[in-house]
Amino acid sequence: MYRFLLTRRWLAFALFVVALAAVCLRLGAWQFDRLDERQARNEVTRHNLSADPVDLTDVAAAPGSTATSDPDDEWRQVEVRGTYDPDHQIVVKYQTRENHGPGVEIVTPLVTADGTAVLVDRGWVASANTAASPDDVPEPVGGEVEVVGWWRADSTAETSAVVPDDGQVRAISSAGIAESLPYAVYAGGYLALESQRPGDDALLTPTVPDLGQGPHFFYGLQWWFFALLALVGFVWFAWSEAHPRPGRTTARGPRPSAGPPATSERAGGSPVDREHHAGEVRSGG
Repeated sequence: MYRFLLTRRWLAFALFVVALAAVCLRLGAWQFDRLDERQARNEVTRHNLSADPVDLTDVAAAPGSTATSDPDDEWRQVEVRGTYDPDHQIVVKYQTRENHGPGVEIVTPLVTADGTAVLVDRGWVASANTAASPDDVPEPVGGEVEVVGWWRADSTAETSAVVPDDGQVRAISSAGIAESLPYAVYAGGYLALESQRPGDDALLTPTVPDLGQGPHFFYGLQWWFFALLALVGFVWFAWSEAHPRPGRTTARGPRPSAGPPATSERAGGSPVDREHHAGEVRSGG
């Protein structure tokens, strides 16, 4: 009954379904791997957000260094004292905030007592993205301030995005912005301002990351459902081929009809036989 499965057409169909199911299963597993990675990253972030502030030197690379930031230090709270340098303030373009619309982030170097600096993302201000220049945004608090901020790793965007052009960039990188500054800058990342003393309410402070699981779990289930659907669909098509309904054409041709005999046969023979019999009766009469 199922010998048709050995035909070239059905073997090719079966190989296609198996390949499709394998791809869907792999994509589902990939989504669950991403879920595991996100959960692990969220756990590190939760720990860092709740930990006590550390010194800048505990997370930042030495000024002028090309070292990158340790991923486990992302969102660590850092405490540092210094004086803002508004003359070298940087505007980060194309920074849209949810429920606030388009705007820009304001990055200001904080110069410490030894003359080195760390970049501080002081916050966000509404703007037409490209209309703001460093002179159009609120200036920082003057004098020495005590800053508590979250450590953020440098952007890996291309050079043209992180080297200031007329005081503006598209992404934040300590190495890129340091090229326009007259002093050494701590490398590997920057601070996203959480609080400072004395305070400054002119800007909307950076937001903490979303610690949800994201869509990965449901995406994984969705891909595995597609794999199951492909296999079940193949079984259904094979069963339908082996058990066709009356009158339905299958891949092997129309099924022979098992209907009643022709009217002429039920009437006792063909029309020619009946006519011949009638002639004999008339001759006998």
